[in-house]
Amino acid sequence: MDCYKRIRKEDKDIYRAVVGEEKRQAEGLELIPSENYVSRAVKEAMASSLTNKYSEGYPGKRYYGGQEFTDQAETLAIERAKKLFKAKYANVQPLGGANANIAMYFALLEPGDTVLGMDLSHGGHLTHGHPVTYLAKIFNFHQYKMKDVETGEIDYGAMRRTAKEIKPKIVLAGFSAYPRELDYKKFVSIAREVGAVSVMDIAHIAGLIAGKAAKNPFDDGFDIMTTTTHKTLRGPRGGMILVRESEELAKKIDKAVFPGFQGGPHMHQIAAKAVAFGEALRPSFKRYAKQIIANTHAMEKVFKKNKARMITGGSDNHLILLDVWTSFRISGGEAEKLLDRAGITLNKNAIADDTRKPMDPSGIRFGTPAMTTRGFTAKEAARVAEIMIEVLTKRDDVTVNRAKREMKKLALAHPIPESFA
Repeated sequence: MDCYKRIRKEDKDIYRAVVGEEKRQAEGLELIPSENYVSRAVKEAMASSLTNKYSEGYPGKRYYGGQEFTDQAETLAIERAKKLFKAKYANVQPLGGANANIAMYFALLEPGDTVLGMDLSHGGHLTHGHPVTYLAKIFNFHQYKMKDVETGEIDYGAMRRTAKEIKPKIVLAGFSAYPRELDYKKFVSIAREVGAVSVMDIAHIAGLIAGKAAKNPFDDGFDIMTTTTHKTLRGPRGGMILVRESEELAKKIDKAVFPGFQGGPHMHQIAAKAVAFGEALRPSFKRYAKQIIANTHAMEKVFKKNKARMITGGSDNHLILLDVWTSFRISGGEAEKLLDRAGITLNKNAIADDTRKPMDPSGIRFGTPAMTTRGFTAKEAARVAEIMIEVLTKRDDVTVNRAKREMKKLALAHPIPESFA
């Protein structure tokens, strides 16, 4: 069945791009840990008539008329999000994870205020204060790092000393390339000691938290969580801000999102979020989240057996950060291109205090959410790791082409599902 017959008829160039990407996804293996596949129901919500509607404001308090059904959709998304993450308040309007973080800063800070966040090269995110961002021109960011790159232990002692010295308004946890679980209680303790708001960016592990496969930072007292709604949560591309219990913080967040930072929310996206949150509330999602970690551990064992260097020595979650420069004498950029030729999509990534350039760093980052969505078992995940090692070690055309054939066979044996019932 051709799902794109109208595009095919009216815009052949875009049609070719869309079906080309669909074929690429179907025949290859996505290992980028921030990517996943959505259900047909999520896609249908994204393509619904809700995209036509402007809905500035919040349910019951809109600036335009005709909001009966948009209010229904957004209220469902809010209530489901609150249930998933044990939050008292939820704002589902942010258009992405970066938008959620920026709105959170605007809600809690004045220009020049201080934030303590994780260093990008040690696993943090650009929006956690990297100098290249405009946020770094507005707010005063200080970074903390790992104390031991081989185990991933955060230097909480240095972090506490820094917090006492700089008196941050926000103590920010969370990451985009950190494979271990954080000690949430220590973050909350440091934040309370200096009178800061504790914020956890759960973008990468939101699905693991929702599926009870990872700890919920709210259980240890975090004030706010920001997140994307794709990645492990397996929803549409978007963002969200959750508040544990403070009505005062929730009101500040709402004002910062709209009218402070964004205009009209994307109602088709919010409806798709509601669908995904509903899927994540099903018992099957817990099994999915548990399997993500099982598959990661299966890959981890293969790399350990082959003495490949993993930053932090392994993984507690959905991702692995591999030092390919030390392990295979190949740069991260070269490794990304080589594995892409073999039908394995992942991304080059800097490692802690990397001496190589950002566009050609020492590491690669990969994970198991998308392969798990397709039904890969731990045994198959281990085989993927073995193939990666073969390709990175030998690098010849025969090995690469053989790997590509096996990857295509594995991928086609596990088609992207349309439903997660």
